[in-house]
Amino acid sequence: MSTATPINGVLDHDARQVVGDALQATLVDLVDLSLIAKQAHWNVVGSHFTAVHADLDELVDVTREFSDAAAERATAVGVSPDARVQTVAKTTGTPGISEGWIGDTAVIGVIVENLAAVIGGIRERIEATGTQDPVTEDLLIGFAARLEQLHWMWQARQA
Repeated sequence: MSTATPINGVLDHDARQVVGDALQATLVDLVDLSLIAKQAHWNVVGSHFTAVHADLDELVDVTREFSDAAAERATAVGVSPDARVQTVAKTTGTPGISEGWIGDTAVIGVIVENLAAVIGGIRERIEATGTQDPVTEDLLIGFAARLEQLHWMWQARQA
């Protein structure tokens, strides 16, 4: 057996390409979002430090769980997932976060912006995968639902 393509999954070639691309893009965005949240977690300052700091850990946990699920789904359909740092840096759809200390209000804005970007990408991929693979579509719908809930909660802090 060749290690180049040891897993073929059950999707035809065209469906595997669409689904694989969607899962790869989702994986990269989720890995980057987890890194953004961790960067914010380490550098947040301000009067709402404790609450923001704790909520960033929740976001990290969710994104890490989802990135693992996306990578494992990619593997199941026969696509090798790639979350190497250079791949994430080159292909992420997130706006990112600046270096250094960041005030709690600014962190909230950064998280809202990055969540919106990730959710937007996932929603596009839901449409792309719907006719190709309803299993992946369902997985992405679950991601979107939870991330949209978090987006709402983070936005509520800006009100």
